[in-house]
Amino acid sequence: MRAPATRPAGPVVGRTGAGVSSGGRKLLPRTLLAADVVVLLLAYLIAALFDSSLWSHWSLVVFGALLPLWAIAIRGSGLYERDDRHPGHSTLDELVPLARLLTAAIWCGLVLTWLASRHDVIEGAVILWAGSIVLVPAARMVVRVALRRGRDSSQRTVIVGAGDVGQLIARKLRQHPETGLRVVGFVDADPRPIRQDVADLPVLGEPDDLERILLQARADRVVVAFSQDRHDELAELIRVARRLGVHVDVVPRLFEAVGPVGDVNHIEGFPLVSIYRSSQGRVARWLKRAVDVAVAAVVLLFTLPLFAWIALRVKRDSPGPIFFRQVRLGAGQRPFTLLKFRTMAVGADDAPHREYIRQIMSPGASPTSNGLYKLDRRAEVTEFGAWLRRTSLDELPQLLNVLRGDMSLVGPRPCLAYETELFEPHHFDRFLVPAGMTGLWQVAARARATLAEALDLDAAYARSWSLGLDLRLLLRTPSAILRGGTTT
Repeated sequence: MRAPATRPAGPVVGRTGAGVSSGGRKLLPRTLLAADVVVLLLAYLIAALFDSSLWSHWSLVVFGALLPLWAIAIRGSGLYERDDRHPGHSTLDELVPLARLLTAAIWCGLVLTWLASRHDVIEGAVILWAGSIVLVPAARMVVRVALRRGRDSSQRTVIVGAGDVGQLIARKLRQHPETGLRVVGFVDADPRPIRQDVADLPVLGEPDDLERILLQARADRVVVAFSQDRHDELAELIRVARRLGVHVDVVPRLFEAVGPVGDVNHIEGFPLVSIYRSSQGRVARWLKRAVDVAVAAVVLLFTLPLFAWIALRVKRDSPGPIFFRQVRLGAGQRPFTLLKFRTMAVGADDAPHREYIRQIMSPGASPTSNGLYKLDRRAEVTEFGAWLRRTSLDELPQLLNVLRGDMSLVGPRPCLAYETELFEPHHFDRFLVPAGMTGLWQVAARARATLAEALDLDAAYARSWSLGLDLRLLLRTPSAILRGGTTT
């Protein structure tokens, strides 16, 4: 491969950053800063209504001085830049650091106010803290939702490598606009046939012309995805992209083994991708089970009226039982009877599903017309059952499976026995933990992934699960349901 040209041909833009959409990228951190200031002022006004000492001269001076310090502290913690650096970064990911910074700032303000004026502002400080803890994340969430709907705020992304992995990444990015990455095309000297679901994405050229391509495509980001070029050639491509101010992501060679919990460490500048051991000790398992029982019991108690109403509607909608019972495999491949509200007519044949499972095991499988990897059986689904599937309320009876110990709240998708005939050896790692009502696959992909991709996600979760990961997945589940699809 020849060295990339230093003077690109064709029309170009400035050298200080290839993407003109960088203005949209700067808009988000600036808007987040403005939102932080506005809601902190609002929280202070609310607290002052309950504690008049906050209207004192020194209280106002201390608060006014802490506002710019807050902006500096949060900028130093990287909470304004994470959206640009980490695709799919959400407000949930920053709840803990936000809470720490707010607590520290308000505690400092409380101490400074007391030292300067001897005023007792503890009540107001507590109200200010509670209001800030709620309002700051809420405002940040609103800002992100509003700005990410616009194409101007998305990062124009070029994928180097149009093989199976490159095309897979393109499909996943298009299915998840919340990542803020918009694929504009591929760069590859010898691309594979482009799969149907990304067929409208062009091959922009060869790696030799990367500099010209990035400038003309106004790219903000490059994803290096298993290009066939040599190591030194790929390193040169990365240098070209960085020189233009373009962010670079590199897909690791053993990406199938890298789970959701990991990190990049450095030894004398040499990067190591760490795959952490999971916290699967006896105490962690006991705590997971305790959380399952407590949460499932509380949710069942509060949803009993909904449970009864759905049962009545299912019975009236079509002849047959209220519950759909099916044998699935849990931890250690132990069979159990999974419960769901019945959504299909009695006597539906499972042969079409068996055949469809074999079809979507292939990495090159194409989705159905609705963009999902899910068998379309609308003719057999009842009218009320279709609504239950859209809302995922058909899975409410699985709380009984959780209480019985068959399942967990979070875990791999409950597996059918005949699916194991198609497993690769590493897919059996998914049986290290109980099956779950929600999990990594359900939150990250749902019915938008092939069976092989879903199994990879299940195995990755099982190898690296922790209580913290379970909590994050539980918090992300409602938004995943709203995006559509079904989980089991």
